[in-house]
Amino acid sequence: MAQTSAFGVPIVRMPDLTDEDVMERLRQGHPDALATLFDRFYRLVLKIALRILRDPGEAEDLMQDVFLEIYKKASQFDPARGSAKTWILQYAYHRSLSRRQYLALRNFYDRQQMSEREVSEGNSVDASWRGLTYQDWRRVIEQGLKTLNEKQRKTLELVCFQGLLLSEIAERTKESLANVRHYHYRGLEGLRKFLRGQR
Repeated sequence: MAQTSAFGVPIVRMPDLTDEDVMERLRQGHPDALATLFDRFYRLVLKIALRILRDPGEAEDLMQDVFLEIYKKASQFDPARGSAKTWILQYAYHRSLSRRQYLALRNFYDRQQMSEREVSEGNSVDASWRGLTYQDWRRVIEQGLKTLNEKQRKTLELVCFQGLLLSEIAERTKESLANVRHYHYRGLEGLRKFLRGQR
């Protein structure tokens, strides 16, 4: 009996094709391409989702949502802008962050907000981090965003609060992907410097 993916699609092995070639097959409408991408990357996507969401059921749901979205948006993939792996993992990361925010707003985590330390180390924390409440941190971060230029601030807001990929921001803002990456990394650097100054 042929092995099937979580979508019930028979997995056709394509060991000789690069990830980018498989993406091209997906763009052309070959269902075996999605099964192949799923087979290659579902463990990485699930690992990211589980680390951020801290719930196996939610992580598995999100993992399948990511691959369905990749199937729907395959035409947006541009190998000239980066690898298929990077594109897929960007989706996993940003969709996981958006889902975590959605769940937190609905008290999924029993009113216990997660800090960056909890996400990376899996440790339980109270509703404060480094001596400040989350409301205090929100005010500090808002102040930090105000120190950035408009394009850096807008890019970080679209990534962090709306969960957009850098390629999606480039399309929305009519900027090149290289410029959007520049705004993103310069913005993060500026925000980190501001936060270090608040210690």
